[in-house]
Amino acid sequence: MDQGPPYGDRSRVAKPARDRHNRGPTPGDRYPQDLDLKQHPVDDIDILVEHKPSPAKLEVIGVDGWPIWRKGPGVFPWRYTQTETCYVLRGRFQVTPEGGSPQTFTRGDLIRFPAGLACTWEIEEAVEKHYRLD
Repeated sequence: MDQGPPYGDRSRVAKPARDRHNRGPTPGDRYPQDLDLKQHPVDDIDILVEHKPSPAKLEVIGVDGWPIWRKGPGVFPWRYTQTETCYVLRGRFQVTPEGGSPQTFTRGDLIRFPAGLACTWEIEEAVEKHYRLD
């Protein structure tokens, strides 16, 4: 959500080219920081979520080194200008894509929000999450 400092040295890792829709890497692309999330689309919007990934997976992708974002209860609109991957440490919230249905997230969820997603956040319980912008 809030812009933070760059995360790690990615200069040594070649990312796959953008696809014909200019969306960047897709879940089928493989490179070291790919999260291999299980895809659970929300009304054909590519929000990917893995519930309760293993501690080993979180260590491999470096979640503990990502910045932390915190926000109390409230409702606000948001548009993702970059792909965001986050791991929810605490809280409960719903994200409703424009024209879509709400999806609820909570502690232990590893989520990828695609660049270009316009949505509304409704935070029910204060949120604390690690995040990475790609």
